[in-house]
Order: sequence, then C-alpha cells, then structure tokens
Amino acid sequence: MRVLVTGENSYAGRQFEKRIVDLEMDWEVDFLSVRNDGWKMKDFSSYDAIYHVAAIVHQKEKSENESLYYKVNRDLTFDLAEKAKLEGVKSFVFLSTIAVYGLIGRIGEDTIISKETKENPTSYYGKSKLEAEQKINVLQSDDFHVSILRIPMIYGYGCPGNYSALSKLSKKVPLFPKINNKRSLIFVDHLSDLVNHLIMNRTSGLFLVKNPNDINTLEMVNEIAKSNDKKIVNSNLLSFFVKLFGNQFGVTRKMFGSIIYKNEDCKIDGFQYTNLSFEESIARAEGKS
Repeated sequence: MRVLVTGENSYAGRQFEKRIVDLEMDWEVDFLSVRNDGWKMKDFSSYDAIYHVAAIVHQKEKSENESLYYKVNRDLTFDLAEKAKLEGVKSFVFLSTIAVYGLIGRIGEDTIISKETKENPTSYYGKSKLEAEQKINVLQSDDFHVSILRIPMIYGYGCPGNYSALSKLSKKVPLFPKINNKRSLIFVDHLSDLVNHLIMNRTSGLFLVKNPNDINTLEMVNEIAKSNDKKIVNSNLLSFFVKLFGNQFGVTRKMFGSIIYKNEDCKIDGFQYTNLSFEESIARAEGKS
C-alpha cells in the first residue's frame, strides 16, 4: 500500500507514518509539500490513497487572512482530490473538523453533536473546511472513495495547539477548578488507526471521530500532572467562580463547557479502537510511555 500525505511537517501526517512503522505494516508513506504549486507536477498514479491533512489552523483569524483560509483549506483540497481522481488514486481521506458545527459548549450544560446536527461554522477555519467537504463530495464515485473525518481536539506526544497549551498549564498551576464537564477528544494513534482502516477497506463517507470514551478537562489536567510527578489541588472555590461567570467568555467555555459527539453516531463498520486506557494515552502524550 502506498499513501501520499499532504504537508511535509504536518503533525497528524508524521504521526500516521510513525504509527505505520510501530505496527510494522508493509506500507510506503510519502509526504508532499503543498506550500506552492510544485505539487501539481507530482505523479499521483502510483499511490493507493491520499491522506490530506495540510491546512491553515492555529492562526489568529483576521480579515486580512480570510482569503488564505479558503485558498488553502477549500480550494487546495478540491484541486488535490480532483487530480487524485483523474490519476487513478482509489481513496482520498480528508481531515476536517468539529468546528463546522460552530459550537463550543456551555458550562453546566451538555452540548451533544449527532449526525443530524446542523452545520453552522462561525470561523474562517470552520467555514472553509465545510465548503471543502461539499466540493470534494461531488467527486465521490465507485472508483474514488472520499472519506471525511470531523475530528475534535487531537492529543498526543508533541501535539501543537490546544493540547500543548493545556499540558503546559497542567505543569505550572497549583490549583484547578473542580468542574465535571464532558469533552470528545481523539488520541492521535486512534486517529491513525482509523485512517489505516478506511484506506485498507476503501471506505467512503462522513465520519464523526472521537475516543471510545469522553473525558472531562479536570481529569485530563490531573492525569497530565500525574504523568509529570506533580499534584494539582482541585478547587471548589475556583469552580464556583467559573460556573458563575464562565459562560460569558469563550476561553472558559472552550475549557470547561461540555461538547461531545453522540456515541452511536461514531461507530464505524468493521473498526474497533485498540484497547488503550485514557491514562496510558496521556502517558504516551507526555512522553512517559
């Protein structure tokens, strides 16, 4: 099996390659830079699948960079998929996002996303990803299998973005609000295993992707601290103030609000995640296992 991953330094892409090696799978994984138009000269015909992970993300959104989000996240995605189909590639796996729903959750309430939930993105990132989904779906055929993965926050060793910030916070703060929320997350090895499955089985469709079990932010912070031989006091006093004022601010809603995928809508025929505990996944993410 030959797989071409977009984005030479993409986190999900490099972790996918590492997972293939760890599992001793006889696959060849190559990487393609899409920073300029040079990729258009690449011959795709020898590849079984394209894993498209390159995107504009983790950037402060401003009106000046709105067009860049659409150029990279939407237009580039379609151009790659169209070229892949024309050159005989069988599978195109697209890493989309939970941000297409435009929901961040509220503290003290459960926000549950299902297959029936209406998309309503509010950011350039979410809007451009949704439009990319819509464009590449048109290319779906019996000979070209399009898989769209709407993922929540990824975590894993060396993961940039939200997990990195939470990990750093967990190693510094002595106190943390005692709030029991629910979050759907995806461990990067679980994500890679799913991509393997979709490619091997040439599976098409739209998939809501998450770990088998949801967690709460407090549980994650405590586990990160534990992995680093640190203890954090879980504070009822801090939780009182967060519950009182937290829904007024996006940053606290993102950290302490509850937003999860409906379990039944995340089941994928023939696929089952490896038996890995949440504690072990955090240990791996912190480089302790």
